Amino acid sequence: MVGDYLFEERIATERTRLGTLAERLAPSLRDRDSEALDAMMRAACAEMGGRLILTDGYGKAQLDTEGEVNGRMMDIRQVTSILVEGLDRDYAVRDTENGNELDLSGVLFMSRSAGNWESVCTAAVIADSSVQGVLIYLSPADAIMRSVYQLQDRILLVFAAIAAVVVVVSYIFSRVVTRPLAGLTRGIQHMSKGDFSARIQPKGSREMVQLANAFNSMSEKLETLDQSRNQFVSNASHELKTPLATMKIMIESLIYQPDMDKDLRTEFLTDIDNEIDRLSAIVSDLLTLVKMDSKDIKLQRENLSIAELCRETEHRLKPIAEKKGQKILLSLTDPGEMYADRSKLTQVIYNLVENAVKYTPQGGVIRVTLNRVGHEAHLVIQDNGPGIPKENLPHIFDRFYRVDKARSRETGGTGLGLSIVRQLVMLHGGTIRCESEEGKGSSFIVDIPLHQG
Repeated sequence: MVGDYLFEERIATERTRLGTLAERLAPSLRDRDSEALDAMMRAACAEMGGRLILTDGYGKAQLDTEGEVNGRMMDIRQVTSILVEGLDRDYAVRDTENGNELDLSGVLFMSRSAGNWESVCTAAVIADSSVQGVLIYLSPADAIMRSVYQLQDRILLVFAAIAAVVVVVSYIFSRVVTRPLAGLTRGIQHMSKGDFSARIQPKGSREMVQLANAFNSMSEKLETLDQSRNQFVSNASHELKTPLATMKIMIESLIYQPDMDKDLRTEFLTDIDNEIDRLSAIVSDLLTLVKMDSKDIKLQRENLSIAELCRETEHRLKPIAEKKGQKILLSLTDPGEMYADRSKLTQVIYNLVENAVKYTPQGGVIRVTLNRVGHEAHLVIQDNGPGIPKENLPHIFDRFYRVDKARSRETGGTGLGLSIVRQLVMLHGGTIRCESEEGKGSSFIVDIPLHQG
């Protein structure tokens, strides 16, 4: 564009000046006033520089400011284009040694020539609506060609510098981008081999840092899930193994002591039956948790009242509480009407109240409070039992977790009840938490949205 501009600017200037001069020469050429023509051309040549040649209507030179071609036919393309093709002006840059013209459509990045360059500008001399002759202006073009060559050299230098910068920047950019990607690739490879402890250092652009943080968060969650799975399998194996071992000992005693006392045999068989019931309860709870984890469990919703479920639970557990001298006190200030699964919410309430009865000592009090907070039913099951140590509170909803393992087995718990309760509450879009202080009892707080059917 710059090279084209250099030539276009010169062409426009020379064409304008030559066209103006041709208009001034037209009357004198028509009248064959040689003296006037010579005077005007020499004056113009002194002003413009270069060389002026004037031809007649047939292309024969009539006047040359350098006096070399007078009377000769000017057989050049720029004259023919005016006399034959009817153009009013024409322009070219040519080599004075061989006459080759320069292609002005691509002046940059051309092969260099050692020749002398000159520009040829022609204009029709028109008088009385007819072409009386052609005015030719010849001027050296070496200066503009040198400018073009210098421009070409500078552009090549700039291109080389830009290419070098691009290479360096590309290398740096590739290092900045590929290094974090390489770290991410290594992390993924570790994960594919089962190593979920892999972490990558957040580096690079903001997007790469976000990607690294997302990967680390995913790795952490997978590691936690893997540890939970391993712990779950270990706990489940232990819980299933304990009653099986107990039953094995009892059955071996029955086998190897055929003359065992009848009452003792009955006691052993009763214990075996209890252990089988315990195994069945564990398996049943495990199947329930598997269904919840796989999202395979469905809610059978219906219109119900949580207050009514609390009364039913109190009625069912009242005989057990009275045997221990306990009281179950209800404070139901709101019916808690909602559209939910009756059997599953019954299981939640029954499990929490039953746990309170189990772990509250003789003569204790279990309080069941229900009220409405905003658009949620707020249910609290509170006891005045021994409470839960502070370090155990974060784990009480974990599967197979027990605060007092020996005591829990004595009461027949599987260690899965609170996990199931939490899953059932979450299925209803609710939350459950525990507040406890050693020696002062525990409170389980359940908040469930009051969806209407």
